[in-house]
Amino acid sequence: MSDPALNLKKSRRGKKQAKRGRLKVRFPSDIATHSTEQTLYFDHRGLLKRHDYDVEISGGTPAAHYVSDLREFSGIVFPTKRRIFPRQPDGHSAPEPLVVSIDLDQFVLS
Repeated sequence: MSDPALNLKKSRRGKKQAKRGRLKVRFPSDIATHSTEQTLYFDHRGLLKRHDYDVEISGGTPAAHYVSDLREFSGIVFPTKRRIFPRQPDGHSAPEPLVVSIDLDQFVLS
């Protein structure tokens, strides 16, 4: 995310999220992405915990994409669980339906 064309905005939101960093990203039109505007949430260690976006190819469907169960493979930390839920207008994720569930157990780096 070091491309000078990217519009990055670091911010904090509310007491509940005070321990997590938040980074808003706006991608230029020449970068292919599922969502022009995205928000990334990081824990106190700087690791990604949540990724919010609107799925533009699905009519702008708001999504909250959570990553968890971090494991190290060849010295690099990867989330092995991904869960995507609908995002409500207030920014919180809906408890259901679970839209996407991905569990990974091996990464091969070469």
